[in-house]
Amino acid sequence: MKSNLKKATLLLTGLMVGGKLFAQTPDSTSLGADYVKPFSSNALRTWSVGVNGGLLTPYTIFGRNNRQDFTKATEQVGYGFYIKNQILPSLGIQADFLRGKVKGENSQTSANGTVYTQFSTNLNWSAALSANITLANINWSYDKPFVQPYLTLGFGTMNYTPKITPPGGQETNFRTTGGKSSINEVFIPIGLGLKFDIAPGINLDLGYQVNFVQSDNFDGYNYGSTNDRFSYAHIGLEFALGSSKKPQMATHNPVSSMRKEYLWENQQTKTLLQQEIDAEKAKNNQLRNDLNTTNANLAKLTTDSDGDGVVDVNDKCPDTPPNTKVDGSGCPLAKPVIYVTEEDRKVVKDAIKNLEFDLGKSTIRAHSLPSLDRVASLLVEKNFSLKLAGHTDNTGSKDLNMRLSKDRAESIKSYLVSKGANASRIEATGYGQNQPIATNKTAAGRQANRRVEFTLY
Repeated sequence: MKSNLKKATLLLTGLMVGGKLFAQTPDSTSLGADYVKPFSSNALRTWSVGVNGGLLTPYTIFGRNNRQDFTKATEQVGYGFYIKNQILPSLGIQADFLRGKVKGENSQTSANGTVYTQFSTNLNWSAALSANITLANINWSYDKPFVQPYLTLGFGTMNYTPKITPPGGQETNFRTTGGKSSINEVFIPIGLGLKFDIAPGINLDLGYQVNFVQSDNFDGYNYGSTNDRFSYAHIGLEFALGSSKKPQMATHNPVSSMRKEYLWENQQTKTLLQQEIDAEKAKNNQLRNDLNTTNANLAKLTTDSDGDGVVDVNDKCPDTPPNTKVDGSGCPLAKPVIYVTEEDRKVVKDAIKNLEFDLGKSTIRAHSLPSLDRVASLLVEKNFSLKLAGHTDNTGSKDLNMRLSKDRAESIKSYLVSKGANASRIEATGYGQNQPIATNKTAAGRQANRRVEFTLY
């Protein structure tokens, strides 16, 4: 009944706490300046602009560069800017603009023997719409990642003017007909890079982009069957637009905000539950104290402190050791005196007579074990004590003999204990060659000195 009442109380408390939590909303004051309520994109800065500058080259990380139309690349300066809308924490749509010059030398030789010493293409302008995928803002351990790796993939159009130079000749426009030297063509930009959060709303941008031109005239030389391509390695700055009080979505970690809100709500739940539980505990403690007082009064009539079967109010010997037989007043009964009989001594003498060890070892020989079994039964039955004294002759060193005599006495003790004897009632001692009972000058005397004495008491 009491257990059910306690469960019902805790359930009611949980429902009350849950109702209170619905009325509470965490804010940046309690969860930190970088906290934004999950799924509330209007609290983040989503628009940004970037400027960059770097090197343009016909060499790229794709394919074998020595098979391109021109086998030697030279780096030229390029520059660009973009505007981006971050529609998701990990996805942005950006419009890119790029200008510069791409240059290469030493063309491949065509089938008809045509070669050129160099090409120089002015990239008048290029415009592309790209998806920017941010990879670093999903780790719940960081409110705001310092480094944001990203990938870009897009589609665009460009206007360029290629010029080529034959050996020993003058540089000329690739297109000389129709009164227009520039060319419009579509291209596919693919890129990757790292952005570093160096200040609130400002990112350092290190990127690399490969532009696949959908024609073979970007370098002014139609050679082979593959389209032209060029790369742009750049460094720049990105600036977030909007209120400086709002975090930038591209560097914001929504997983961390969700974790913060979860921890905050969990802590509020614990706090309110603990308050309710503490109040219930105070009431329960008062009831428990009253019950303990009643139980203490009743216990005096039923308690048997020493467990001898006589309650304390009738026990004249209240501190009787465990398992002691007592009389009706709780006092120990007199123990009968057990004496060592001649028959008991004969059992021990037979064991001594039949005892043999392997030469120079403490291993008991098998034919000695039956008589030792009878000694073990005697110790178990009558709870006698036994002293084992090991002795040797003077063959070998004193230290060796002392260890051997001790080991043999311990070997007998271990065997008796394995048969049920009380180890605390068996003493095993080694005396080595120090207590001979016969001369060590004869074989018979040495045999007599090699012994283990049993003293039963």
